Amino acid sequence: MKSQSTSRVEKRYIKSYTSNEAEEEPPGERGLCGNLEEEPPGKKATNRHRFFGDIPDATWNDWKWQFQNRITSVERLAQFIPLSPEEQAQLRLVSMRYPFAVTPYYLSLINPDDPDDPVRKQAIPSILEITMGAMGTDDPLGEEKDSVSPGLVHRYRDRVLMVLTDICPMLCRHCTRKREWRNGGWVRSPSEVEAMLDYIRKNRAIRDVIISGGDPLTLSTRRLEDIISSIRKIKHVEIIRIGSRFPVVLPQRIDNDLCTMLAKYGPIWFNTHFNHVREVTSEAAEACDRLVRSGVPVNNQSVLLRGVNDSVEAQKRLCHGLLRIKVRPYYLFQCDEVRGTEHLRTPVEVGIKIVEGMRGHTSGLAVPTFVIDLPQGGGKVPLQPNYVLAQTEDELVLRNYQGRIFHYRNPGKPTCHQSPAEALSPIGDTVGIHDGVEFKFELEGARNADRAIIRS
Repeated sequence: MKSQSTSRVEKRYIKSYTSNEAEEEPPGERGLCGNLEEEPPGKKATNRHRFFGDIPDATWNDWKWQFQNRITSVERLAQFIPLSPEEQAQLRLVSMRYPFAVTPYYLSLINPDDPDDPVRKQAIPSILEITMGAMGTDDPLGEEKDSVSPGLVHRYRDRVLMVLTDICPMLCRHCTRKREWRNGGWVRSPSEVEAMLDYIRKNRAIRDVIISGGDPLTLSTRRLEDIISSIRKIKHVEIIRIGSRFPVVLPQRIDNDLCTMLAKYGPIWFNTHFNHVREVTSEAAEACDRLVRSGVPVNNQSVLLRGVNDSVEAQKRLCHGLLRIKVRPYYLFQCDEVRGTEHLRTPVEVGIKIVEGMRGHTSGLAVPTFVIDLPQGGGKVPLQPNYVLAQTEDELVLRNYQGRIFHYRNPGKPTCHQSPAEALSPIGDTVGIHDGVEFKFELEGARNADRAIIRS
């Protein structure tokens, strides 16, 4: 039996796009029976055949089927994951306040026999969501304060955030907009979207538009194209960004029709949200490859989560896996101070230690920027390990990734007003002529290994 919250989400979702739009959107949820045969571990969704052995490939790869058959009730979840009567009672209690929804695909990534499985922690509710629920706030980033019209957040001068829906294929337990879950599912009406577009048209400083949600890819491709094409007609908008977790939780959505559409309106940048290396499956790789081949670069914005990715090794494996599928590790976010999420948050120094443990031990391309999104709309602040030990006007004392200490000359402002010929002393062999001046040089490298002095 579905929870009231889930039913309300689906009913409002269908109501938002009736007539010829309705069949393009995921309609309600249908039941599934699973075959519990083992599937050998591999790069694909690990437990697909164990949980959903009777589902043919064509059905499994249909993103609308995946959405329609999300697991949204404790009774159905218990068909796949062993849950004691006490655990089931706790989950029912939590889901009354914070509902859950998991796609069959993402459920198949969970190890059902491990209560501390890092994939499970992101999808399955915990009683700690309400026992620690007094900590945090509903809107930690102050988005409502910075909203200039329903769904449009304007915090930074040159960019805006369009929140088109609060519907997602999966309700991530660490979601920043967890406050919206209690309101049921909604999609911005055409008039609300037009109000957002009108605001962007009138503010010529806006050069960057971010489309988010919920997840904007829950909209049909045609509806999404209507919005993207309207943004692209605004001449002062240079880039469009899409924030979506579909490549991670329902990669089947990234189909050829979607990618063909996106290719028409570039430059479009795609920010997604892998948190653990086990999410980097062959299905996810294919989805990201389709985006990249369509001219849409893919960045990753992880959230630092306790028991999920809060170690150097976990982050390194994740980031290496991302680079192998053409996804750039972009941000590692400190988990926002969202009510119902405290049990997943780590001390800030954990993130700093992770960056320190990666820097110099892997390619810089694999090291994300650790960021805190400040409360009350303060914006993003990057944090790094302290490599500067001392600084004067003339010199910095720096520590490298190995802990070695280096002195680095700090260049001052140019003060010499002499001509080049007057300023240079005639030492060494002639090596060239520039503007009629002969230049000669010698390297004074024995005293300062990190720099050379050029003389003439």
